[in-house]
Amino acid sequence: MEMDVTGGLSPIQAFAVVGIAGVGAQWLAWRFRLPAIVLMLAAGLLLGPVTGIFVPARDIGDLIKPMIALAVAVILFEGGLTLSLKKLADARPGVRRLVYIGAPLGWILSSLALVFGAGLGWESAIVFGGVMIVTGPTVIAPLLRQARLTSRPAQVLQWEGIVNDPIGALVGVIALEIVLVYRTGVTAGEAIGQLVLGVGFAALIGAVAGYMLVQAFRRGWVPEYMKVPLLFVAVLAIFAVSDTLLQESGLLAVTVMGLVVANADLPSYHELHRFKEHATILLVSGVFILLAAGVEFDTLAQLNWLRAGIFVALVVLVARPLTVLISLIGSNLTLPERFLIALTGPRGVVLVAVSGIFGENLVSAGIDDGAQIAPLAFVLVLVTVVLHGFTLAPLARRLGLTSGEKPGLMIVGGSLFATGLAKALEKAEVNVLITDTNRDHLRTARAQNIPTFYGDILGEAAESNVEFITYSGILSASDNDAYNTLVATDLAPEFGREAIWQLARHKEDRARHALPSQLGGQTIDGNRTLAEYLELLAEGWIFRTTRLTEEYRLDDWRAVREGAIPLAVVQDGKLWFVTDPDSDVVDKAGVRIVSLLPPDIADQIARENEAQAKPQEKARRIARDEAEAVKRGQGNGSVKGGESGQEAEELREDMQDDSELIETQGKVADPDSDEDHSSQPDPDAALEDEERPKDRKDRDSQD
Repeated sequence: MEMDVTGGLSPIQAFAVVGIAGVGAQWLAWRFRLPAIVLMLAAGLLLGPVTGIFVPARDIGDLIKPMIALAVAVILFEGGLTLSLKKLADARPGVRRLVYIGAPLGWILSSLALVFGAGLGWESAIVFGGVMIVTGPTVIAPLLRQARLTSRPAQVLQWEGIVNDPIGALVGVIALEIVLVYRTGVTAGEAIGQLVLGVGFAALIGAVAGYMLVQAFRRGWVPEYMKVPLLFVAVLAIFAVSDTLLQESGLLAVTVMGLVVANADLPSYHELHRFKEHATILLVSGVFILLAAGVEFDTLAQLNWLRAGIFVALVVLVARPLTVLISLIGSNLTLPERFLIALTGPRGVVLVAVSGIFGENLVSAGIDDGAQIAPLAFVLVLVTVVLHGFTLAPLARRLGLTSGEKPGLMIVGGSLFATGLAKALEKAEVNVLITDTNRDHLRTARAQNIPTFYGDILGEAAESNVEFITYSGILSASDNDAYNTLVATDLAPEFGREAIWQLARHKEDRARHALPSQLGGQTIDGNRTLAEYLELLAEGWIFRTTRLTEEYRLDDWRAVREGAIPLAVVQDGKLWFVTDPDSDVVDKAGVRIVSLLPPDIADQIARENEAQAKPQEKARRIARDEAEAVKRGQGNGSVKGGESGQEAEELREDMQDDSELIETQGKVADPDSDEDHSSQPDPDAALEDEERPKDRKDRDSQD
């Protein structure tokens, strides 16, 4: 079927174009690590005013407004679904200040910027100013990862975006209700009565609908596979019913419904929340493409660009900084952290989507300058995203708030294997966090000053206390195969499956006990289980980190590390585990290889460092006990009592008392201690096998 551009597209062709452009823009943004909103804006403008391939008014006609209205209703419902009051109560004090103080203050200052900067009337200003509270969580997250901020300001910015997104939309809805009631020309008493009636009615419908949904889910009246479809249909139905009974009340009703469902503590809440990852991605991208394609250059030409520029400058340089700095007075954030947060406030697609429908409603009510809201929203979003995209990283470096180029890894499970791997990765300049639901499993890690989290990584406590944004990957390596698979499967959408690894599952003799292969994460080369890795440590294998140089290449390392097991590779701020040694281990200067060395090499290293021999032998016995405990299904913390338990305590004390002991067995001056070999013309001269102990001692003293 040929596409007739001159005569316009059929509705089916138009919907296909919108879907391809929206999802395609988001995929390209993920692929090239660009802000998705910029690519969606470019795609919409290219399809619409630039080429005329897709003109919504021509190709869809009267369907545009109801489609956008329904999409915005779903977006606002999803926003309400993300706002858990319990999470807000548990959030950092800085985040709560930005919500309780910053939101109303930002509303006021944004409205003033619209009046005195953009030249809007007060009616349009208070509506658009309320929506401008949002900072766009879908935009801020990629920027934070790209800028590699330190954890505290990154967490505040991320949580502010998550919490203020639905609050801004809710404030905008209430402000719209106030303006529409005011425009009816009734007395002040009647206006207040209508406003209370409208807000109360919408809130009541939303609350009742949310309560009914919660009861239906909790009592098992709805099968699991129908919960998300029912949720979607319920949003559309409540929006339509509420809007029919009382005009312009539907958006508030669905937002309240989302809040009720979010705070009901449903067992299936996370499955319901995945609603965002599917429906809202399609709808947000669709709305944005529709709005961008519908922009007319004549409308943009009518925009007072001088006043628009003044408005953007007031928002970026005055309203946002004042809001943040006043809100954070008395907080535990440092002055540089406050300045960074104050100068970072990118707006996202929700602002454009919601302001578009609000502008239409204002124009319908006779407020002509409401037509300027959508173009101003486009300008604000584009400027803030581009501005912060290019300036956030340099600003953070200038303020000393970057975490460097270090990648991050969370290891789930606190065994001796996890501890040794963590220390080796730390030498490769990787930020590591070990988590476990058993406090005893974390004792060895804490003794070696490895950051730990005691608790379920999938629980609510982890959401509040673990700084997920600072970690780029996960290794699920607990003693429970099913839990490893659950962690890998549950966190894959957030981190991406390419950044999720897990140790191989126990090889069951009977197929009925095996888990589906499509679940879980990637396995490391060799498909070894935790018990098998612990048995290797019990045999005397040790962890080492080796840095390749121009003189010391991969072939050199393999030649003298015969039998070594490469586990992970770190290069240019990126970490990945080895699934194929032939392709994953890169032969390039600066690459760090984390590996397990066989016992013969380990013993030679220990002989050259007698102080290391005793803790190494203890570690072997503890690893053997942990391996046996894992195979018995008793967990790796079963060495608390008896002879092995005493040895574990002694080993931990040795590790604490001797600052030279790092990794599992201790520090040895060899090429695998991450020493720079560039000064050695002959790679073999760098190997401990050919170095005299005296020479090694001299070299250590120089290091």
